[in-house]
Amino acid sequence: MRSKLFVFVSFLILASFVLAACQPAAVTPEKVVETVVVEKEGQTVVVTATPAAEPAETPTLRVNLGSWPDIIDPQKSSFVNEIAHLKMMYEGLTTLDAELNTVPGAAESWEYNADATELTFTLRDGLKYSDGSLLNAKRFEYSIFRNVDPATAGEYAAITDDIAGAKEWRYAEEPTEEQLAELKAGLKVQALDMAGNACTDYEQADCRVLKIGLAQSAPYFHTVMSLWVTFPAKEENIAEGGDIWWTSSKFHVGNGPFVVKSLEPYVRGYFEPNPNYWGGVATYNLEFRYITDSAVSFEAYKNDEFDIVPLAAEDLATVQNDATLNAEANIYPGSCTFAVMFHQLKEPFTNQKVREAFAMALDRETWVADVLKGLGAPTLTWIPKGFPGYDAEENRWGFDPAAAQAALAESGYTVNNGQLLDPTGAVVEMVDTFSDTPRNRVRHEWLVAKWKEVLGVDISLNPVESTTYTALTKDVNTAPQLFILGWCADYPDPQNWLSVYWKTGAFGERIGYSNPDLDAKLVEADSTVDPAARMPLYAEAQTMLTDGAPVAFMWNNVNSYLVKPWVKGIVQTPQDAGWPGDVAPLSITIDTSMLP
Repeated sequence: MRSKLFVFVSFLILASFVLAACQPAAVTPEKVVETVVVEKEGQTVVVTATPAAEPAETPTLRVNLGSWPDIIDPQKSSFVNEIAHLKMMYEGLTTLDAELNTVPGAAESWEYNADATELTFTLRDGLKYSDGSLLNAKRFEYSIFRNVDPATAGEYAAITDDIAGAKEWRYAEEPTEEQLAELKAGLKVQALDMAGNACTDYEQADCRVLKIGLAQSAPYFHTVMSLWVTFPAKEENIAEGGDIWWTSSKFHVGNGPFVVKSLEPYVRGYFEPNPNYWGGVATYNLEFRYITDSAVSFEAYKNDEFDIVPLAAEDLATVQNDATLNAEANIYPGSCTFAVMFHQLKEPFTNQKVREAFAMALDRETWVADVLKGLGAPTLTWIPKGFPGYDAEENRWGFDPAAAQAALAESGYTVNNGQLLDPTGAVVEMVDTFSDTPRNRVRHEWLVAKWKEVLGVDISLNPVESTTYTALTKDVNTAPQLFILGWCADYPDPQNWLSVYWKTGAFGERIGYSNPDLDAKLVEADSTVDPAARMPLYAEAQTMLTDGAPVAFMWNNVNSYLVKPWVKGIVQTPQDAGWPGDVAPLSITIDTSMLP
């Protein structure tokens, strides 16, 4: 997840939402015989013909994606549901295959220099956008510049900080026009023609080379170029549409497998196959719906109004006790870690002993068993089992009520009548913020009850609307004191789990986290070319991260979906955080003969 951030929501729906009717089976036209009179060299010829049957209507794959995305802009998005849209409409220079290997996307090849400080891509010949216009390397140059540009304020901007000149530009404070020009010139990204000359514009057909200079060795950077921040949205469309360009299908002219035809906020997103996609043409249309209440989504699925929906823990027993539904359950390992986030700049979580106390008061085993109904696995570490860098030996800050109480006492904070008092005796209000749904209320009631049981602290519940919750958690100034958030892998490398999230200025900054010693260790690991030498450095870094108990690692997800039997060819991967099959959407077909 995502790579990518994943909001822990259990979904809310407005009663006025109306689901589409059941998808009809394709109808074969009745045979029609017609008589045609043809004049031919002075004679009349009567021909009886049976016209060819009209092609069957293209079926539609109907997916409940959950909450409506906060933004669908390649250089500004960061959450799973946002990325799920972008992956359908655009593609990077590289992409991931079914085994999560990095493979050619818009680029046919790439090459590093000897010390992995320069990376050169060669684009496929004849690439087109969905509207048939040329796609050249100059478009990717623009997308990278836009991602680095601090004026864009991209959620994922730091992921391209390995590019030479990127950090200098991103962190420049109020540069003059002259300084800004120098900063832009210092960004080592250049589109070239096949002869090695600088490209001039977006109409240059032989502009097929993109050369990237790196500030230090970064042997993983070809995989970074598969991420949505590099997707080549058209500069002129962004300029015409302004800050809200992404809300209109008119401006989403992409190079991915689908073309968005309509975006109805909180209701529906509708996509059709891209006839100009180099990798082939999908055999179905795609419809996303945004029902956030999993109970409503489940009922709609049972009524054949959806083809794919997330399977919530609350519905697992019902599914397992129904032979038909059980056969349609897809449950397999995921790629996300969920944690209780402690805002490092808000009392009482400025105090590490308080963070330790709250972490050790979490009964993860019972949470997974009773609340998630087994759809997950308890964890005490950031990188999940099955991913490179997983630490099977980490056991700190696990459930231990006595140790939790001792840590709280050692912190200098005390509890009086359910109120948490700081070392001066002042009351510290405790609030748990979450995305408001009926099921999520039950889950968080369970959570604060356990903290009350172990630590004696009363914690108020603060349910907020789902898109509001997403927006709050994106900014250190608005991020709540206490909340749950997850991170899903973008690609299977410790660099993605540790450097991308926890380096100063990256996503950890949303809770005020910064550790210069960890930064230095991660820089060392990121710039080490030898894989055998890299891995121990990341292991040290993960231990350093856990030392400070910045969050309470809580559980790893499993992917759990219900899929109708007429949906064929889904390729499952651990990174199916949006919906199953989005890594290889062209492999999916719909058997219309099975439709109800």
